[in-house]
Amino acid sequence: MAAKKPGKEAILAEFFDEGAYSSLFSDGAVSAAFGCANGQSAYVVFQNGEPVGVEDINKTVRVLEMAAETGNPVVTFYNSNGAKLEGGLELLNANSRLTGEIARISGVVPQIAVVVGTCAGTSAVQAAAADVCVMAADAELFLNAPFNAQDKVKGAGSAEFAARAGVAAIVEEDALKAAAAASKVVGLMPANNLAGPAVFDFDAPAAALNLAKYDAAAAAAAVADEGSLTELYAGYGANVYTALGTVGGMVVGILATAKGSLCHKCTAKAARFVRLCDAYSIPVVTIVNTEGFVRSEGDDQAGGIRQAARMAGVYAEATTVKVAILAGEAVGPVYTVFAASADWRIAVEGCTVAPLAPEAAVTVLYKDEIFASDNIEQATRQKAAAYKTEVCSASAAVAHGAADAVAAPANVRAATAQALDMLATKRAVRLAKKHGNITL
Repeated sequence: MAAKKPGKEAILAEFFDEGAYSSLFSDGAVSAAFGCANGQSAYVVFQNGEPVGVEDINKTVRVLEMAAETGNPVVTFYNSNGAKLEGGLELLNANSRLTGEIARISGVVPQIAVVVGTCAGTSAVQAAAADVCVMAADAELFLNAPFNAQDKVKGAGSAEFAARAGVAAIVEEDALKAAAAASKVVGLMPANNLAGPAVFDFDAPAAALNLAKYDAAAAAAAVADEGSLTELYAGYGANVYTALGTVGGMVVGILATAKGSLCHKCTAKAARFVRLCDAYSIPVVTIVNTEGFVRSEGDDQAGGIRQAARMAGVYAEATTVKVAILAGEAVGPVYTVFAASADWRIAVEGCTVAPLAPEAAVTVLYKDEIFASDNIEQATRQKAAAYKTEVCSASAAVAHGAADAVAAPANVRAATAQALDMLATKRAVRLAKKHGNITL
């Protein structure tokens, strides 16, 4: 016999601190509540699995309005087997109002979607529009029922499928763990786009940045406070790691590239993450070390160049604090996309910062000398090594304005924390401008 799924009381007890909350409105297919989650005040909309009618949708709209009015996050638990079709066109109008309200307050207060049951059709669109979408492993999310699809794709509609599609940012084992994950995310996010970040107690990371055994997740962990990272979109764009966490107790978004090549999914994932951080003035720390963009005409046709351009634009437009750590290969377009517009760029000793890979550059600069040698391969390696040291090193990057500071791998975390403190004034100025307290 299948295990009984947890109900509303159990799920909300897991989400709210000490399971305490105040109910709003009368219960029905949709109910609402208010309380504290991970120390942050938050509204909740909860679907109980029944068909949703016009009144239920209007109730959800009202909660979103209250969230924007009071400057608090709103978390929607999705679980409905459809709509009450007897609502007719008024149901269509109500859903239109809800979709519009979700868009209206996007970037004003954090919106978290938690899919704990079935989330289909318009609800799937609304859940995907949230800042962060969390799913229980046994939940379903789809626009059209998978059994009606013309092409049959294994796992369609599942949480795993949604993660691979870049819709589900977090997938947890069950509804209770999904609620706990949503609570953690709410605590990491500011209450609204004008609020300051939460400050947490912290411990230093157990290990320093290791360039010899570079790994994106490990690099992020070496910069962040111990145990503070919550990874987002792990199932999508595998060669970019994105997570919310803290550095010196301050909430930041950390993006780290893997050493492998980057496809269009990687840059799409990165762009969405940076836009999320920028909307709520969360500082972005980018760790750059990659061999570059994937060499694939198919990927270009799928959007590789377009997404790389979008990524560069998102970084350039972002007004939140941006710190780039050049931790390895940061060559050509990679530097342009991920580091060029950073407020502070830290070049790690041993990194390579150049417009073109040293091996390729020397074949142009020293073509005659290389081809005149007895061993072309060896001569190329020697010239590349010398070029890398003289032209592409961390100190050379600082000397030529491509970086602002040099740091040893063991000191990268301290250098990052110092940069974030130094740039904190920029964030304060931006928030003051939003409040209208100053004119620049």
